[in-house]
Amino acid sequence: MTQKLWLKNLKLSYSKDVFDIVQFGSSVIEGKIPNDIDIAVIFNKIPLKDQLEQAQKIKKQIQGYTDVEIHIKSFDLYSLFDKSNFAKEDILYFGKSLIFRDYFAKKFGFLPRIQIFYSLKNLKKKDKIRFNYMLNGKKGKYGLLRKYNEKLLKPGFIEIFPEYEDVFIKSIKETTNNFDLKRILS
Repeated sequence: MTQKLWLKNLKLSYSKDVFDIVQFGSSVIEGKIPNDIDIAVIFNKIPLKDQLEQAQKIKKQIQGYTDVEIHIKSFDLYSLFDKSNFAKEDILYFGKSLIFRDYFAKKFGFLPRIQIFYSLKNLKKKDKIRFNYMLNGKKGKYGLLRKYNEKLLKPGFIEIFPEYEDVFIKSIKETTNNFDLKRILS
């Protein structure tokens, strides 16, 4: 079950040196059961020692809102975008700001999306119908598109938010493996 801390109005105390506090990793992905909650504290340029001390204070505050263990990382804006930082894509793409309660990427003018291109060619008619029901629903039951408020842009092309990637891919694979996935920042 996702741990949607970014949706809660957390009363966190932090210094003006904090650029943002971001939840990322498996705890923001729909359908996952996380072992921990990954939090990135992103600072303006301050000494590493100060970053670590302030990050630990923030960790203790956040831990009061959940029973799941908090795993905290601290970055300044320079180290966040460093090519050796393997977490930067997750933070930028999946990250949710605990301060602004929205996608972290929006602070830079981007909105993360996943584009799924699929083909139902060479499928039996019953499989095509089943696929349509999975997306659009049947007999009053919601399909994935309505349940997650996502869009079928045209037949064969869906655009979704990153946290629903696993849910959609798992469902699509039940009918076809003929699909491609593209992650974009629009």
